[in-house]
Amino acid sequence: MPLQFGHDHYSLLALTTSTPLIERYLAGYPLTLQAQIAQLQAHGTLAEHLQQRYPEGHDIQSDKALYAVCMARKQRYLKNAPMLDKVYFDNRLTIEKQTLGLNTAISRVQGGKLKAKKEIRISAFFKQAPAAFLDMIVVHELAHLKVHAHDKAFYQLCLHMEPNYMQYEFDCRVYLWLNALKQLDDSER
Repeated sequence: MPLQFGHDHYSLLALTTSTPLIERYLAGYPLTLQAQIAQLQAHGTLAEHLQQRYPEGHDIQSDKALYAVCMARKQRYLKNAPMLDKVYFDNRLTIEKQTLGLNTAISRVQGGKLKAKKEIRISAFFKQAPAAFLDMIVVHELAHLKVHAHDKAFYQLCLHMEPNYMQYEFDCRVYLWLNALKQLDDSER
C-alpha cells in the first residue's frame, strides 16, 4: 500500500523529528544525501517521488508464493547453496525491531545424525511494500546462504542476483523512514 503524505503536516513533522529517524534508517549514507532526503520530505515531494519510482505492488501474499519466488531465484543464481526447507512471512519481524528478514539454520539430532534445516523469514511488512523492495529483501536473505557477513563478497553476490540491489536497498530505507514518520504521526493523534 503506498504511503500518503500531506505537504504541511508531514513537512513540519519531518523537520522536527527527522534527524534521529534519518540516523536510524540512513546511518551509513553521506550526510549530504541524508540532508537531501530530509529536504525532499520537508517540501512534501519525497513520498510522491517514491510512488512514481515504484508504482507497482505485488501479489505475493502467501508463504507458498514467497517460497516459490525464493526458490526460483535460488535455482537461477545459487544452485550449489544449501536447500531451503522453509520460507515464510513473519509478523514478529518488525521495523521497530530493525529486523526485516532472517536467515536461520535449525539443527536437530535425528537418528544419531545432526540435521540442519535452513529457513528464511521475511517481515510481513513486505506484503504491502513495492515489488522491488520485496525482491531486495529476498536477494539479501538468499545471499546469506553463501556469505554470512555483510562484506564486499556479500554485496557483490546481491548485485549479481539483482543489478539494482543497492538502489533498491537505499530507496527501501527511505520508504521505511517515511513509514516511521507516518507511524509517529498516527501515534500523536
